[in-house]
Amino acid sequence: MAIDWNKFDHLFKRREVAAKTTLLKEGEISRTMFFIEKGCLRTWINNDGKEITTQFFFENDRVASIESFKTNQPSLYSIESLEPSILRTISQHDFQNSLENLPEIKKELEEHLFRRLLHGQKLFYSYLKNSPQKRYQELLEEYPHIIQRVPQHYIASYLGITSVSLSRIRNRR
Repeated sequence: MAIDWNKFDHLFKRREVAAKTTLLKEGEISRTMFFIEKGCLRTWINNDGKEITTQFFFENDRVASIESFKTNQPSLYSIESLEPSILRTISQHDFQNSLENLPEIKKELEEHLFRRLLHGQKLFYSYLKNSPQKRYQELLEEYPHIIQRVPQHYIASYLGITSVSLSRIRNRR
C-alpha cells in the first residue's frame, strides 16, 4: 500500500532548483530529504578529482544520504540536480517525528531502503561479472528513461567507463 504523501504536505517545503545545483556535498551531514516532483537528481562521489555517478533519481523518487540523515555522520556522496527540478523537502527533525508517530511511513521507508539496497547490489555485482557492453545493455533494458534523459558523460561514469568507450558501445548497436 503506497502512502498518500499529500496528507503530510504541511511538513514539506517546495523548492525549485536549476540544473547542476548541489543539494548536498560529500562530507556534509544530510539534514534534508528530497522528494522529486519534477526533474532528475544524481548521487556521486569524488575519486581524486574524478566524479563517479552512483545513482539517478526521477519523478516520485525520494533522495537523501540516508546513512548521514539517520546517523548524523558525514555523507559518503554528493547529491546534485541534472535538470531544472521541483522538489519537496522535509527536514530531518520533521521526518524523524513522522517515523516515530506514523508506522506506515516507517514501513514505506523500509521498503524504499530495501529497493535502494537491491539496486546497489545489482550494480555492484554487474561491475564484478559483466563487461561494459553488458552493463550498458542492462541499463538500456531496465532503465531506458536514463538513456533518454541523462547526459552521456554521467551514464559513462555510472557504468564505470569513459565517454569514448560508451560512444563505441552505442555505435556497435
